[in-house]
Amino acid sequence: MMNATMAKQMAEKDGFIAALDQSGGSTPKALKLYGIKESAYSNDEEMFALIHTMRSRIIKSPAFTGDKVIGAILFERTMDGEIDGIPTAEYLWNKRGIVPFLKVDKGLMDDANGVQLMKPMGDLDVLLKRAVEKSVFGTKMRSVINAANEDGIEAVVAQQFEIGNQILSHGLMPIIEPEVNIKIEDKQDAENLLLASIKAHLEKLPEGRQVMLKLSLPTEANLYKPLIEDPRVMRVVALSGGYPRDEANRLLSQNAGMIASFSRALTEGLSDGQSDAEFDSTLSATIDSIFEASRKG
Repeated sequence: MMNATMAKQMAEKDGFIAALDQSGGSTPKALKLYGIKESAYSNDEEMFALIHTMRSRIIKSPAFTGDKVIGAILFERTMDGEIDGIPTAEYLWNKRGIVPFLKVDKGLMDDANGVQLMKPMGDLDVLLKRAVEKSVFGTKMRSVINAANEDGIEAVVAQQFEIGNQILSHGLMPIIEPEVNIKIEDKQDAENLLLASIKAHLEKLPEGRQVMLKLSLPTEANLYKPLIEDPRVMRVVALSGGYPRDEANRLLSQNAGMIASFSRALTEGLSDGQSDAEFDSTLSATIDSIFEASRKG
C-alpha cells in the first residue's frame, strides 16, 4: 500500500520535485559542472562516492526541505547509500519532509522509428521490492522521442504504461517519462502525437489506479492541461530538457498546473569549491525561483 501522507503531499502540495538521479553515463558531466574534474577519480566507485557527497550536501542544505521541494528522485546507488548513518530515502522523508522516488530504468536502446525505448529491466521486480523495503514512494523511468513518428511514439508510451502497471503492482507510484527532445524540428507535432497516445493508454488503466507523468515543456502552452485534469493522473511534472534554468522557469510558468522536476537546472550554479554559506545561498535562490515558477503554473 502507498504511504497515504506521501500520496497527499504529491497530489496536493505546492512545490516541485528535485531530480537527483544522474546515472553512470551522466555523472561525469554532472560532476564537471559541479567543479570536479575526471582526474579527481580513477574508477566508478570513486566517481559515485563523489556524486553521493554532492547529493548529500544538497539534501542536507537548510534550503532543501519539503516546504518547497515536495519530492526527490534518487539513483539506485543513492538509495542504497546513507546520510549521517540513515538510509537516504528515510532521511529525505523523516528529516526533510521530502517524498523519495527511485530511477529504475537501465538506460536507452538505439534509435528506431524516431524513438529510444528503454533497455530491458529483467531484475525490476527485485529492485521494486528493495525500494518498498527502503520506504521509497515511487519510481521514474525515461524514454526519448526524437521525431514525430506515430508508431515510434506509440511504442514508447505502450512500454511505459506496461512497466508502469508492473510498478503499481508493488504499491509504488510510477512517474512515466516519455521525453520529447527539445532540439527536434517537429517537436510540436511529436507532442501532439504523444498527448493522443497517453490519453488512449490512460483509458486502459485499471480502475482506481493513478500514474504521474514527467514531460518536456511543450511548445504550445497548456497543451497537457487535459492530462493535468485527468483523475487518473496524480501530477504532471516538467523536465528542464537542457534549457537553462531561467528559460525553463519561464516556460514552466506558462503551463497551469504543471510543476518542475529539474535536474541540471536545479544544480546550475552550485560548486564544490563554494563555502557552505555560498552553496546554501545559491541553492536557496534556485529553489525559490523553481518553486515560484511551479506555483505560477
